[in-house]
Amino acid sequence: MQLVFLAKAYSMKKIYWLFLAVFVYPTFAFSQEGEEPIVILISLDGFRYDYVERFQPENLGRFIAAGAAAESMMPSFPSKTFPNHYTIATGLKPEHHGLVDNSFYDPEKDQTYGIGKTEIVQDGSWYGGTPLWVLAEQNNMKAASYFFVGSEADVQGVRPSYYHPYDGRVSNLARVTEVFKWLELPKNERPRLITLYFSDMDDIGHRYGPSNDKQLKTTLQRLDHVLGALFEGLKSYELDINVIIVSDHGMMDVPMGHFLNLSELTKDIPARIVNNGALAHLYLEDSKDKAKVIRQLEKSDLPIHITDVDHKENYQNLMYKDRIGDILIIPDRYYYLAWETTLKHLDENAERLDTEVFGEHGFSPAYKDMHAIFYANGPAFKSGIEIETFQNIHVYPLICKILGLPIPGNIDGKLEVLEPILK
Repeated sequence: MQLVFLAKAYSMKKIYWLFLAVFVYPTFAFSQEGEEPIVILISLDGFRYDYVERFQPENLGRFIAAGAAAESMMPSFPSKTFPNHYTIATGLKPEHHGLVDNSFYDPEKDQTYGIGKTEIVQDGSWYGGTPLWVLAEQNNMKAASYFFVGSEADVQGVRPSYYHPYDGRVSNLARVTEVFKWLELPKNERPRLITLYFSDMDDIGHRYGPSNDKQLKTTLQRLDHVLGALFEGLKSYELDINVIIVSDHGMMDVPMGHFLNLSELTKDIPARIVNNGALAHLYLEDSKDKAKVIRQLEKSDLPIHITDVDHKENYQNLMYKDRIGDILIIPDRYYYLAWETTLKHLDENAERLDTEVFGEHGFSPAYKDMHAIFYANGPAFKSGIEIETFQNIHVYPLICKILGLPIPGNIDGKLEVLEPILK
């Protein structure tokens, strides 16, 4: 069915490559020198740092062996999808680029940002920094995105030359096919920066937790076939293509019995409460109530930590401090803040669930479970090199260097961190 779709959508030449990649001899080698470099940045959402070692995916394993890899990549806090994708895209920490969580309140706008609110997600005024695709377009370089946080918004009035509003129903092979179409464009229309996104490992990790080897391995094998199709297809282009594969965060097991009732915990507190899971933001109606509210929360015997944002050193003098809120509620490791409606739903459907452990992220990057991946392969990179864990803010200047883009002076990332993996 998928091959029929591809045949209709694209040339038989590429179908041939996809067939070989998926069914015959998956491999990784690609690239030609002498052309202007192209970077394909691929995000595998929720792909924990240890999955490759545990499950040995064939195509991804070959890609890594012939390129550069990090022991792990440390996400920014909170280790959520939107803040960390946009950190990778801008080289800025969340408190510096504005996406301080998947959901948060902006007092100045008097609106709540949420990943499911299409109109807000596409509004560039929520986004700080200069994403890679904006930097490229500002320097007369075309960019393309088949999904990446921020790429469908008009950041600084700019979007990629080619992009798609997020739609999780689009198949992975359809996304790969579009990359091939972009690479087939005439040189003056061809993007030199392409972003690509796959959610498979995040979806399965949330559903069963990161310790369910059977479910994770099956899902990773399917994803690995798609990556093999991409790698093999890229070999047919006489282009200087560099592929960087990252993830936004890892995943942690959370037993159902560790869900904490956030509704009960915050009952009668005069505040707007946004988000749950590994972090809840409290925006007080009156800042004078802060001490009283903190005392009330600290009386709880739940395994949580209460943070006064005004007393948190690394939150001082930040452009987006108001978006973080007045107080943060952070559960201990392996615990999860949940609204009463969620707890009721789980209780009512307990017999239908085939797991008692779920996966969650958002916790401190100090926990290795939260660590992500970084793999790179192409003519710009040394072969067979492994580096130590580094923070995800440093991917941005690396891509700028490869593409010859000017590195903004106000970013948190530093080129010298990843420059040693370049030839």
